[in-house]
This record gives sequence, C-alpha cells and structure tokens, in this order.
Amino acid sequence: MTRRVLVLGGTGFVGRSVCEQLVRAGWRVTVPTRRVANARAVQHLPGLDVLPANVHDAAVLARLLPGHDAVVNMVAILHGNEAAFERVHVALPRQLALAGLAAGVRRLVHISALGADARGPSMYQRSKAAGERVLQGAGLDLTVLRPSVIFGAQDRFLNLFARLQSVFPLMPLAGAHTRFQPVWVEDVARAVVACLQQPHTVGQTIECAGPDVLTLAELVRLAGRFGSRERAVLPLPLALGRLQAALMELAPGEPMMSRDNVDSMRVDNVASGALPGLASLGIQAASVQAVAPAYLGTRGPRSALDAHRAHGQRPL
Repeated sequence: MTRRVLVLGGTGFVGRSVCEQLVRAGWRVTVPTRRVANARAVQHLPGLDVLPANVHDAAVLARLLPGHDAVVNMVAILHGNEAAFERVHVALPRQLALAGLAAGVRRLVHISALGADARGPSMYQRSKAAGERVLQGAGLDLTVLRPSVIFGAQDRFLNLFARLQSVFPLMPLAGAHTRFQPVWVEDVARAVVACLQQPHTVGQTIECAGPDVLTLAELVRLAGRFGSRERAVLPLPLALGRLQAALMELAPGEPMMSRDNVDSMRVDNVASGALPGLASLGIQAASVQAVAPAYLGTRGPRSALDAHRAHGQRPL
C-alpha cells in the first residue's frame, strides 16, 4: 500500500529536495502552499499533489491531515520579531500536534536547528527550542532533526557570499570567527526519508552536520574561491556587526542579515556529539569542498533536476 506524507514547507529550499527524495522512495506526497506558483519546482514530480492552503489556520490543518501516514514539518523563518518567531516556530507545531492527534496521524519528522536552545542568545534559537518542547510533550511519534547551516545549489548562503565577492572588494563580516558544521541539503533530505523508514528513530533528536568544522570567514572565502573571486574578510566586532545588520533590516524585502542572525553567531553552530548524527541513519555526509564547486561556478546555481523542471518533465 502506498504511504502518504504531508510535507509542510515543501516549496522551500530544503523542502524541494525532501519532496524529490520522498517521491523516489515511493511516498505519495501532499504539499500545501499559500501560493501554488511557489510550488513550480515540485509540482511536476509524479505522486506529488499541491494544495492551496494556509497551514497556520488550525481548521485548515485539521482538514489536511486525515488520510496521511506521516507529516514532515519544515516551516521556518530566519528573520522577524518575537511574535513572528512564536507564530512560526511554536504556535504552528502546537497546532500541528493537536491536529495530528485528532486525525490519528502520530508520525512526525520535525526540522529544528542545531542551535536550538531555550537560553540561546537569539530569538531564532529560543523559539526553535520552544517548538521542540511543544512537540516532545504532545504524545506524538516524533523525530527531531537539528541541521547546522544548510548548503546546496539553491542556497541563500554560499551563493550570496559568492555574489557579494563578485561586486565588493572587501567583505566586512560579523561573526567571522563563529564555527559552523555545514550540511548538504541532499543529506538532510536523505535523513528525513531515513527517519520515516526507520521506526527506531521515533523519540530521537538527531544532529545533521557535515564532516567539516569551518569558521564563517573560512566559508565566505571558500564561496569566493569556488565562485568568481575570493576577497579579503574584515571581521567586525559584535556591536559593529549588529549596527551593520540593523542597516540591512531597513532595506526593502528580506534582509541579507538581521540583528537576530548576528546574535545567533555568539555561539558556535557545531554538533555536540552527545546525540546521534547522520551516520546513525547510514548517511555519509558530504563536505562543502566536494559539493559547492559544482554550483558556485560561472554558470550559477543549478541542481541536477533543473533541466527537467524547466521543461515540465517528470525525471523520476
């Protein structure tokens, strides 16, 4: 019998890879989205249904869940105020848990963050920890994945730093010495599928981190080296970094950096080693050096399936 999974956040950077791999693994996938146009990258996948829906509406969630065997929640934001983080990272998981229990859909894989900490220095980290607590106390068959910063062909991380270095002669950088353990988006997607297929992961919190620990400055230099050109990095002290971020917040659209992002970088974003990692799922994590050169070159970011998507084909 075909297994059905409801994927919240399936149109985003990580969600697209998760949907592709779920379809490959034989799952029937439902992706709700406020704007169907946002699902262009996944709507041609066989066995995937896109539904117009606002998942922040409890009544809508209650209608979406019946008929599914599992849920994957990847809805998250990087920027916002306290209320916005509460709404996305805490209130939505709470509503999802209630709707899941009412519908008899207990299996949930929830994407949190490696820096989730109730006492963390940023709203993002504290709200991620609060969301985990809500779900862990709800009586679900829950697996929590905590990825470090995620890179891949469509990322807004290495691609951004590569583009900036093609324009600016110097890279002023807040959090330059903060350490990260970047993880490839395809490895995170594999982890989601593995958790759904491996019942022993119920009740586990799994750290998703790559094989290399690199400072932000080192990652920026790698992005420049793999992209058009490498620029010198100028580390900024915390106060100056927050001022730079405050100015970026004034620009229209989503900011490249916020003060909350800078606050997050007061602590390293690396695996603790006290929790299971990707290896516990049988996944050998790929390194930045092995993957990033393929998509940071002069042709720009592209994934292995972009050609199929562009022509509306079904490659699977």
